[in-house]
Order: sequence, then C-alpha cells, then structure tokens
Amino acid sequence: MIKTLGKELKEYKLVSVLTPLCMIGEVAAEMIIPKLMGKIVDNGIYGENMAYIFRVGLMMLLIALFGLAAGLGGAYYGSKASTGLAKNLRKAMFDNIQTFSFSNIDKFSTSGLVTRLTTDVTNIQNAYMMLLRMAMRAPATVVGAMIMSFMINPKLATIYLVAVGILAAFMVIIMSKATVYFKEVFEKYDELNESVQENVSAIRVVKAYVREDYENDKFKKAAGNIYNMFVRAEMNVIKMGPMMTATVYACILLISWVGAHMIVAGSLTTGELMGLLAYCMNILMSMMFLAIIFVMLTMAQASGKRIAEVIEEKPDITNKADAITVVPDGKISFEHVNFAYNETSEEPVLKDINIEINSGETVGIIGGTGSAKSSLVNLISRLYDVTEGAVKVGGIDVRDYDMETLRDQVSVVLQKNVLFSGTIIENLKWGDKNATKEDCIRACKMACADEFIERMPDGYDTFIEQGGANVSGGQRQRLCIARALLKKPKILILDDSTSAVDTATDAKIRKAFAEEIPGTTKLIIAQRIASVQDCDRIIVMDDGQISGFGTHKELLESNTIYREVYESQTGGANADFDKQA
Repeated sequence: MIKTLGKELKEYKLVSVLTPLCMIGEVAAEMIIPKLMGKIVDNGIYGENMAYIFRVGLMMLLIALFGLAAGLGGAYYGSKASTGLAKNLRKAMFDNIQTFSFSNIDKFSTSGLVTRLTTDVTNIQNAYMMLLRMAMRAPATVVGAMIMSFMINPKLATIYLVAVGILAAFMVIIMSKATVYFKEVFEKYDELNESVQENVSAIRVVKAYVREDYENDKFKKAAGNIYNMFVRAEMNVIKMGPMMTATVYACILLISWVGAHMIVAGSLTTGELMGLLAYCMNILMSMMFLAIIFVMLTMAQASGKRIAEVIEEKPDITNKADAITVVPDGKISFEHVNFAYNETSEEPVLKDINIEINSGETVGIIGGTGSAKSSLVNLISRLYDVTEGAVKVGGIDVRDYDMETLRDQVSVVLQKNVLFSGTIIENLKWGDKNATKEDCIRACKMACADEFIERMPDGYDTFIEQGGANVSGGQRQRLCIARALLKKPKILILDDSTSAVDTATDAKIRKAFAEEIPGTTKLIIAQRIASVQDCDRIIVMDDGQISGFGTHKELLESNTIYREVYESQTGGANADFDKQA
C-alpha cells in the first residue's frame, strides 16, 4: 500500500523533503530560546547586566524570526505536498478506472468508488500533511527538549522520561481499541453515498411513489451508523485528554517542588528551572500532537488500503503487444462460445453459441428477460471476454484487436441510454469529436431525432441536463442512436434502444438504416417482433442458448417460441417472451 501511494508523489518529492527540514529548523529554534531565556534570568536580570540582556534578547529575536520563517516554509511546502499527493491519487484512480473492463467495474460499487475518490483521498491528504509537519515536529521536539533538559539537570529531566513512557503506553492501548472502529467506518460511508446517489438520481421515481419518508429513514440509518462508529472511536480517543492534562500538571508541580528545593540548595538556578518548565510543556504538548497524529494515521491506513485497491486493480481485458489496428469488415462469428460473468459460477450465462453473421446483414435478436441477449452482444465489442470459444469480427478474434480500434468500429447503443451535461451538439460529438454540424444533423435525421431538436428553442445548442433529465426517454434513445451513427461503424448494435419510441418512429429508423448504411452490420435487440420481422435474419434466445436462427418466415414455421410470441403480439393472446403460451 505505502509503495503504491508513494509512487504518486512524483513531482512533489522535493517539497515533501523540504517540509520536514523546515519543521526541524523550527524545532531547533524553539529548543534554543528557553536556554537563552534562562541565561537572561541568571546572567542578565540577577547580574543586572542590561547589555547582556539586549545582546541575548536580540539573539532570541533573530532565532524566533528564523523559527517563524521555517514554520511558514513548512506550512507552505506541506500544503503543496499533501494537496499534490491528493491530486495525483485521484488522477491515478480515475485513470485506472477508465481502463477497467465491465468485470473490473463489477467488483466495486459506484458509491464505493465515489467514497474512495473523495473522503478516502481527503483522509490521506490530511494525514500526509500531519505526517510531514507534526509527525516530524513532535518527535523532534520530544527528543530535542529531552536532550536540553538532561544538559541542564539530569535528575529533573528523569521526571519527563517517566511521564513520556507512561503516556506512550497509555496511548498505544487506547489507539489500538479506536483503530478497529476507524477501519469499519469507511464501509458505512459507502452505504451513505449509495443512499444519496440513488435518491438524487431517482428523485422522480421517489416522488412518484411517495417514498420520501422511506428514503429519509434509509439515509438517517446510514448517517446514524457513521455517527455511532465515530462516537465509539472518539470515546476511546478522548480519554487521552484528561490523561495528558493530569500528566502535564503533575510534571509541572513535581519539577517546581523539586526544583525549588534544588535552588535553595544551590544546585539549580532560577533561569534553569524556567527552562526546564518550558521544555516540560514542549515535551508533553508534543505527546498530545503525537496522539492526534496516531488517530489520523489510523484513519488514513484504512483509506490508503481502499485507494490502493483501485490503483492496483489490473484490467481483465488488455491489448496484445502486436494488436491489429484495422477491422476488415462487419462479419461476426461466434464459435462454440461459453460465457460466465464469474469464474466460480455453476452454470454459464451463454452456452455453446455457434453462429455466423454476414457483413452488412441486419439481424434481430429477441428473447425473454434474462435470456442473455445483452450478454451476447457485449462480447462483440469485447466489453467482456469469452470463457470458452472465440468471437470473431472480420474473421479475426476480437482478442487480437487493439481495443480502441475494435470499439471504434463496433458502435453500441446500450440498453440504459446515458447523456451527459452539455449541449445536444456536444453530446453527439461523443461519437466523432471532429464531426461537423452537418454530420450531426444527418445522423439525427437517420435516428428521427431532428424532429424534436428543431422544435427546441436553441435547436442543437439546447443544453442537456445530467443524465438527459430534461428530455423524454424516446428522445434520449434517438439522440444516443444518432451519437452511435456518427462513429460510422462497421457494426451497429441497438440493445433494446427503441423501446421508448412509438412503432411508426421505430419503422422510420429501421428504414433509414437500410437506405443510408447498407454496408453496416446491424444487430437489433428488441421485445417487439414488429421491430425485427423485416430483418434479414432473426436470433431467438432462450436461457442463454440459441433456440432459433432464420428469417421471420422460417421461424414462424420451425420455432415454437417465436411463433407463439408472434401470435400473442398480433392476435391478442396472453403469451410473451417471459411467459410462454
């Protein structure tokens, strides 16, 4: 973990070194000042030597200014190093997430990734700042003050040594108990973020079903879990305060009492006693800072492991060294393909798929819910890799292609259509960033999206809210189809992406495909037989297997499932793909 996080220091290594050096300089200044103060009392005040007081006082002022400059330098460099590390950690995680295959993404929840990119990184940032500044300053102060105290009077300095030992033992016991709770609290943050994310993204559904009270209770429970965890942890940590305070005042009283007797006996001066008391405060306050640092590092350790998990996650799907960068055509072959989302699954999702689709052919894919229609087409653009067998595009195994090349030529309109905040034209250019406005208009005409875009006040410059919240489901689907068409792919996959448009518009889109992109292989997943019956051929899926593959006429004659669903959709019977007649 430390090695993984340390790699992200990169350009901030120098300031990471300068910060503790500045803190050591500040500590050195603080260690010298009590010694000089004691000399002023003993040699200047009691000796009535004003020249000595001014000379040593000026020296103290210069040392204090040096300490101030060192402290400011430590604060500046520490801030730069910690915020820089946080920036690099976020970038490293985000960059790695972009390389994840769908199977990698399935390992992390969306809310968990958000927590890691925000709360966990902030914990690391704060802990690193403390580590560079206080974790260097506090031990240096303890060691420096202890050395100076023993130089003044070893007998009185022994009191510090005993006190430090007691506090250190007490700190370890308390912190070990608090650590358990801090490790668990971040899992509760995931639950809280999940509650917020679901509520905000589905706020229309929440209001439509009047579930505000339920969502409030769910959020309250998630927030309460975090509260309870932190209370348990803090209940352990706050015990340090009274213990520290009692130890500080006990040391001061003991040193004052013993020191007063030593002054009377002539073995200690008043100035030396003042210096010892100052060092006492330095030592014990530094121990308090160490306790705080220990808490922060405990929290950061839990956060660091979660961040490292994302950065160290290796993509399941990668390019070969000699990856092919040209897709010859849109021919698709499935050669005895088996596929499972999880290696430990008892049964594959797809079983012995063995079909061939010609380049330029339009193929419909129908089947009941859970029949693995989407799983089938996801293998073509290599969103997942097959478990057994091979999927070929243009006669070449998809695993031999450069992934960017393959996905540029296999355009997918997913079942869940997503638009991003920005104008319509900006969303369309996701398909081709160099597309002209004329290219976008042509693609929108093919997708029958131009009809509603032209009615909008700002036309193609209309702003789309996050997720396409200000357009209807059918409009969102048509914009996503237009975006996919701008890629000018050799293979176009529509994963139930016309389900929200009316039958007439669906027919217009299919007609435009046949006339405008005849050379593109088109796969159309649908629930309505009317959407696929004019296709060159139709695949009927049933429980991860191919039940039938042929033309509309052939399937009516040979495939029971297809015939029964067709009759139900055209003749008013009760059957559908999820409930056979």
